[in-house]
This record gives sequence, C-alpha cells and structure tokens, in this order.
Amino acid sequence: MDGAFDRRRDQAPVISSRNGNGVLVPTAMASTQSRLSLSPNTEHKPDSYEDLPLEFDPLLFSCLERYLPPSVLTSSRDSKVEFMRDILLKYSPEGERVRAQKHREYREKIIAHYQPLHKELYSMHATDFFDSSFLKAIHENTEESFRSIMSEPAPGIFTFKMLRPEFCDWLLKEVENIDKWVIETQCKIMRPNTMNRYGAVLGDFGMDTMLDKLMEDFVRPISKVLFSEVGGSTLDSHHSFVVQYGIAKDVELGFHVDDSEVTLNVCLGEAFSGGELFFRGVRCEKHVNTETQPEEILDYSHVPQHAILHRGRHRHGARATTTGNRSNLILWCRSSVFRELKKYQKDFSSWCGECQREKKERQQLSIAATKEELLKKDGESVS
Repeated sequence: MDGAFDRRRDQAPVISSRNGNGVLVPTAMASTQSRLSLSPNTEHKPDSYEDLPLEFDPLLFSCLERYLPPSVLTSSRDSKVEFMRDILLKYSPEGERVRAQKHREYREKIIAHYQPLHKELYSMHATDFFDSSFLKAIHENTEESFRSIMSEPAPGIFTFKMLRPEFCDWLLKEVENIDKWVIETQCKIMRPNTMNRYGAVLGDFGMDTMLDKLMEDFVRPISKVLFSEVGGSTLDSHHSFVVQYGIAKDVELGFHVDDSEVTLNVCLGEAFSGGELFFRGVRCEKHVNTETQPEEILDYSHVPQHAILHRGRHRHGARATTTGNRSNLILWCRSSVFRELKKYQKDFSSWCGECQREKKERQQLSIAATKEELLKKDGESVS
C-alpha cells in the first residue's frame, strides 16, 4: 500500500501500466480456441505445478486451471501446462521474458551471498508469527470470525491486530542486517518501488516461501470473503517488501493507487509520530483522477503489530513522519485471472465509487424519464 506509481503535489492519483515491479499477465486472448472460460469451475481441484521448471509462477498455473475450457480441463497435466504456457507466452513479449530472467539471476546472486540473521523468518511458523486472535479467526475461516477481530472505519478498509511483537522485532532486525550487508558489499539492490527509496524487497533475499504461505493461507481466505469482486479468491502472486520512513529516510508518500488487487499493510513499529494514511475512495482506471466525495475521506494512524487491509485501487497516501522511524510490511496481492477478465468488462460499479455514482445517476434519469412518459400518456388519455 505504501508506494505505487506517481508522486503528485496536487494529490491527483495517476496510474501507469506497470511500475517495474509488476508480474506480467496476458493482455488478450488471440482466438476462441485458446480463450479461458469467463467463470471458474469451482468444483475442480487444480493440480500442483511446483515441481516443474516453468517460466511463470507455478501458482499462476494452478489458479488458471479452473478457467480452462472443459475439453482441456479433463486432459493430462502435461497437456494443461502446454495449453496455459502457450497462452502466457503469446502475451509475454520477449523483452519481458528477458527482464524476468535477469531478475531471477539477480535474486539467485543475492541469495547465494546474503547470510540471514533470523533464519526462522524464511519459513512459515504461524504460532510464532501471528497474534492468537488472528489465528483463531483464520482457523474458523468464516466471515463472522474475520469480522469479529476487525474494525471497518470506512467501507472496504479493515484493521485488525495481526502480528506478535517478536515477529516484528525479528523482521526489523533482518532488514537492518540487509542494510548493513548492502553497505559492506556495495551491492546495488532494487528498492520496493518507484516511490520508496528505503527498505527491501523481501523475496529478493529468499523469503518467498514464507511470503507465499502468508498470502495463500492467511490473506487469500480473508480476501475471498471481503474482496471477491476484485479477485480476492484468485490471488496468485504478490510483491512483498518492507518500507522505512524517518527524517533521514523517506518522509512521506504521495497520493496513489497500488499495483495490486488487495493490499496488506502491517506496521512493524519503532517509535514515531505522524505518518498517518489518508484514503480518498476506490476508483477504476477511467476515474482515478475524479473528485473525492465527503463520505470517502478517512485518515488512519498506524498501530504497531496491527494490519490494514484494502483494495489496491483505494486511493491513498501517507503524511510526513515527523519524529522517529516507522517501518511497515507491505504485500501487494495480485490476481492474474481478475486482470485478464477485467479487460472484457466496462462496468466496475461493484467496486469503483465513481462508477457506482454514474450508474445511480443513470437509473434516476431513467426513472424520471419513465415517469414523465407515463404522465404524458395519462394526460393524453384524459383529454
């Protein structure tokens, strides 16, 4: 959530097609033979592709499988892989594939040389990481259990206690260790995104196993219930990082939207003041620069160990951190299926505030026109 696209002093959110951290998704379907189904087969249990050497994330294949045409869905795993791979390769430019390969090599080089400080962070240990109330809600896995631990200060923005203080301390010290290693080795690393100059992309240092489990087993079940209209049930990739704010680091963050369907932002702590998040309504790409309505205004103050969960298209920014240092763990969770299907849609009134207002206005005009026509006919019949 902290950081995405373009910093604007007038607080006008601007979005581009990618920010350099994106995961490529198919841009169009070339023929009916290779087109995915618009609706998933929810009764189908997809295969696992973790054991295969694939150019794309194995999770992407598992997620796409439910959208395969019936004739392909019942075929062998090898046939399904070939079908999905052909689709993805058609819409993945060679330049993007080269970029992805270079990034893999960059990661491998870092992981081969960086020595973790807290190795327990590199695999999932839920009872050591998460607050007991959060684990209980995840175990029960119902909307009622999720909402029982949450506050919803504005529609579509959820806050809750998530992390144990020990986990926050470990991760803060791990990021400090990364910073120290970068200075000592003079290694040039990629920072979280185009707006944050301080912090680290955790996957680049080998934390993907833990982060994948975090998204799959903890964020996705909640998102399936609370954000189904933006692909919450089909989240299949993420960009995860820690951002650092302070007088000698990044101080504030401009008005923006995230490159995600669902964003998880957890305050890791340290002593600080300021740094409040301000939210200004959910918007589709067409309406990203439209006016904010009074009911869409929300300011939120970070609380250590507490998470805030929201749609990636929820416009927001961060005010200046005036004293101390603040660090946050961010997961931009993405759904390649939602992004592909969105290309065939024109109405986003299920989640875009401006689309909702336009739809309501059209309905009101239609009702008014119908009433006028009925009154006109009634007058003619009387005369």
